[in-house]
Amino acid sequence: MDIEPIDCLVIGGGPAGLMAAEVLSAAGRKVVVADAMPSFGRKFLMAGKSGLNLTMDAPAKEFAVQFTPPDWLGPIVAEFDPDAVQDWARGLGQEVFRGSTGRVFPVAMKASPLLRAWLARLTAQGVTFRTRWRWVGMEAGRFDFETAAGPTSLAPRRTILALGGASWPRLGSTGHWAEILRAQGVDIKPFQASNMGYLRSWSPFMAQHFGKPVKHVRLSAGALEGRGEFTISAKGVEGGGIYALSAALRDGAKLSVDLMPDMDLAAVRAKLETRRKGDSLSNHLRKALRLDAAKIALLNECARPLPEALPALAQLLKVMPLALDGAYPITQAISTVGGIARSAVSDRLELNALPGVYVAGEMLDWDAPTGGYLLTGCLATGRWAAQAALRE
Repeated sequence: MDIEPIDCLVIGGGPAGLMAAEVLSAAGRKVVVADAMPSFGRKFLMAGKSGLNLTMDAPAKEFAVQFTPPDWLGPIVAEFDPDAVQDWARGLGQEVFRGSTGRVFPVAMKASPLLRAWLARLTAQGVTFRTRWRWVGMEAGRFDFETAAGPTSLAPRRTILALGGASWPRLGSTGHWAEILRAQGVDIKPFQASNMGYLRSWSPFMAQHFGKPVKHVRLSAGALEGRGEFTISAKGVEGGGIYALSAALRDGAKLSVDLMPDMDLAAVRAKLETRRKGDSLSNHLRKALRLDAAKIALLNECARPLPEALPALAQLLKVMPLALDGAYPITQAISTVGGIARSAVSDRLELNALPGVYVAGEMLDWDAPTGGYLLTGCLATGRWAAQAALRE
């Protein structure tokens, strides 16, 4: 088998890998990007199908603490923060706007225009792309691939690995690389789902509410809480409000929902006391407290029979337990934690066991919620690893 010597190799054509390729090629390096899929950025495109959330426009300290562990990812995202992400998108001809919650989107909303412009820039900078190249092993600085043309090996001077985690394998993030690196002495933590929905066995009564959003609630699990919304699905609950608590729920914390986050307990009780004789409780909750059908259905589903005593009912509206049956499968999670342990890399994101090999994106054992944090983290780590590789 011929072994082709090259300057820089990036394995993985998602946001982290493409950002690494951009930094390397902008510095004049000859870069090859290899990906197992027929095209690049498949998970990126899926993320932008209903609106590409590029980043979150938030103060630096508030932004950094959303990453776990913050002391590791904080300095990295500070070097490519939300302002930098927005400037980068504009540089690709994609104007952006800030939504009411601080989330930042391209004006075009979808990911495809940005990805096309990005790939065009990389091509103009001399990047070579290799699709349907599946990384299968390595030995003594040689990286082996299965390709449509047969086995191929590359011998790069420097390498950046950005193969993603283990969620949505049909889009390319299979996690198969873990065994390759473990065989090379790299400490690999078990993969776990993150930013995922949770299962719940509903009664037949809830079927009419499948697909409906539950808006304007406060959700809490363990030490985590936040305002948001979620969706009732046939399988359980999903959506941004649930994803933000996924780390605590994964660790066994119980979920509770404040259905009236804009009222304190006394105000809720006062509203309940205005119920007129002959008015059904459902009607009263709808008219006096403005609970919609989905919230009333959840209340009955989770706490029937409802307490007759008003103090207990008011407390229930403020702290409604929502029992769950477990997490969605890892293949349906938006992201994963686990992968390459922090102790296995230097501050430059270089593998201690494999000098000259850097890692970025979801391969690393870090976590962040949706809302632009995940994507910014991937872009920032790709940039960080490439800048480190240039300093060799």
